[in-house]
Amino acid sequence: MQKKINNVTWTADAEIDRNIGTKLQALLNWHHNGVGPVDGYWGKNTRKAMQAFQKANGLDVTDTLNAETWQALTKNEKLTTQPVLVSYQLTEADVNVKTTTIPADSVAKSKLEGMYYESLTEALAEKFHISEKYLKSLNPDASFTAGEIITVYNPGNPNTKPVHRVVADKATETLYAYDENNNLIASYPTTVGSTATPSPTGTHTVKVKVHEPNYTYTANDGSKSIIPPGPNNPVGSVWIGLSKPTYGIHGSPDPARISRQASAGCVRLTNWDALSLLGVIKKWCNC
Repeated sequence: MQKKINNVTWTADAEIDRNIGTKLQALLNWHHNGVGPVDGYWGKNTRKAMQAFQKANGLDVTDTLNAETWQALTKNEKLTTQPVLVSYQLTEADVNVKTTTIPADSVAKSKLEGMYYESLTEALAEKFHISEKYLKSLNPDASFTAGEIITVYNPGNPNTKPVHRVVADKATETLYAYDENNNLIASYPTTVGSTATPSPTGTHTVKVKVHEPNYTYTANDGSKSIIPPGPNNPVGSVWIGLSKPTYGIHGSPDPARISRQASAGCVRLTNWDALSLLGVIKKWCNC
């Protein structure tokens, strides 16, 4: 499977099967146009990432993959020749990651030591930016024990260019990141508010950046509960607070549902995209 996907190429008008889909998602990710958890399927998050890539590279924005876009995606030989799927030997640290059962009730959540992963495969899927189902399908006979070699997706390197402006576009459910010269340098699939709790409009600035935030839950009776940090915290592993109080850009406990669920007025990213943005977004950045 590794060799087949690593060596696959797309030709004009060819069907985007799961092998091509995985390669396409990898190329988009490596160009810093995030697709969410890699699953090998052509879906709306992959299409949005492709359109952001087209926009950043001065190409016609299309609803389907075309030869011009594939050529632009594959012209960087260093990126094109690196493997999409790789072998990885599980370590003791990998298999001993803290896990817990997450209750539905927010007060019960506040009594946990941490909002940890619920399983080892959830932790590994997030580490390698891949859907948990796809990880399991690539390793159908794996026991996921220390020393075992499994097949994983190669997530590449995140954007390292400083981000001076971001735009959360509700229509495309995408967060666009720009450098100081207003060049589009990265994009991330996102969930932007909801009808009941819309995200704020206008321009705001970044006021605070927090890795591993807690979350304050307010019940209908006004009582408050502090939900501890962890990847399954309601705001995930990252909080980038804005100048408008209580609003921010943050991670997610459920990366597979990015762009597929509502948000309570904030801008929700996968934990890995939020962590990548946290490292490069400037305080007082316009949002």
